[in-house]
Amino acid sequence: VQLQASGGGLVQAGGSLRLSCVASGRTDSTFTMGWFRQTPRRERHWVAAISWNGDHTYYIEPVKGRFAISRDNAKNTVSLQMNDLKPEDTAVYYCAARIKASMTSADYYGPGTQVTVSS
Repeated sequence: VQLQASGGGLVQAGGSLRLSCVASGRTDSTFTMGWFRQTPRRERHWVAAISWNGDHTYYIEPVKGRFAISRDNAKNTVSLQMNDLKPEDTAVYYCAARIKASMTSADYYGPGTQVTVSS
């Protein structure tokens, strides 16, 4: 499975960005997909995840109410709408597929896209 993300960039605090990810190769719509992020102070960790049919979404507490994850299995895409961004959201964001139930890791990651939020 290959994952390619887009949509990162520089935004002021309070602004919005939308990350998108396209999966290719031996994709399987039953995968749990989502997004991880990593900063210089914290190793890569999950931020949001979505079940294979989109019925269940999961978020870490700091982004609840601000981020929204969605997927389109017909297009093999997963997106993350990020609103009311804060400087602490600054990180490299990784699209992930086949996320484990523990949310600690995934079998597949994309190359990462930088999100920078200025204060």
